[in-house]
Amino acid sequence: MRRPLKKRAPRKPDLLYKSEAISRFINTVMKDGKKDTARRVVYAALEVIKANELDPIETFETAIRNVSPLMEVRSRRVGGANYQVPREVPQQRRVSLAYRWLINAARAKKGKPMAEKLANEILLAAKNEGEAIKKKDDMHRMADANKAFAHFAW
Repeated sequence: MRRPLKKRAPRKPDLLYKSEAISRFINTVMKDGKKDTARRVVYAALEVIKANELDPIETFETAIRNVSPLMEVRSRRVGGANYQVPREVPQQRRVSLAYRWLINAARAKKGKPMAEKLANEILLAAKNEGEAIKKKDDMHRMADANKAFAHFAW
């Protein structure tokens, strides 16, 4: 018997854009409980996007949609061997992975303030380019390569 789904508390939308997605993104950017710093970084990144004469919320949502993976591989042990079994990614995890990949791609770059790096990565992801998109493509390629083991997904 499956366990019941976890009840999640409703998220509060962020202060400036009234978006729950931005609020969740701010929480993902946050390090060591420094929410104000994370909020400043995300809002500054969205301002950089706005300076490029683009709608920041629309661009952000497009970037997340482009980075979100549809398939992933999960390790499964069958008869003493480990198989990489392709599975569909649940919506909640899909968005979490997209946020994490965008942030990690921005943090990996050097020499600029975090807000600029994050804005640049969001803009690239909205155009289907950049490190986060490459990560998604690698994951899809891996799932495609292991299609033969899909029958182990039960």
